[in-house]
Amino acid sequence: MNGPDPAPDRDVPAQPGVLLPLLSADSEAVAFFAGVADLDATDPTAHELEEGVRLASGARLEQFARAGSGDAFCFVGEGGEERPVVYISLDGEAELIALGLPELVRLCLVVPWWRDAPGRSTEELWALIGEYLDDMPDLDRRRDRAARALGLDPVALPNQAEVLNRLLLDLPREPIADSCLVVDDQGVPLDPLFCDARDRT
Repeated sequence: MNGPDPAPDRDVPAQPGVLLPLLSADSEAVAFFAGVADLDATDPTAHELEEGVRLASGARLEQFARAGSGDAFCFVGEGGEERPVVYISLDGEAELIALGLPELVRLCLVVPWWRDAPGRSTEELWALIGEYLDDMPDLDRRRDRAARALGLDPVALPNQAEVLNRLLLDLPREPIADSCLVVDDQGVPLDPLFCDARDRT
């Protein structure tokens, strides 16, 4: 008797451009991303960007999701889910956090606590992970269910170190990072989210 077919070896959805509708409507995806990773795509207009907040380049800044605090996840420029994503906080901070929605999805699945990572030592990070697991012992199961709902193989997801290095060290060096600079209504750049992490390198 044959067993079930093995999971496909992939870490991106089978069809491009389908992640955002799933993040806003699929119950498993919404439960994880809004409830665990604090990325709520069900009603992106519930909180709007502060007046005058914009990209220094003049390119389009499109909010597509928000955190519970009202912080915004925004696409940069024109196009679809392949666009860069910046995170803009109500505290006057902003940062490029992904080159496309698929990368943001992987970030949130692997390290849903990513906002708390900058400036922490390795030991502090492990303690932080332990706190999350204490509060949510079924975190891995919920992550796997959300990944499958998005057409992703949980086994093919990158590890935590890879995702954090990408977020904190690699993305700021991407050539496109300069065009993702967010400024206030006076044209003053918002503070970076992860300056502490960069200063340690």
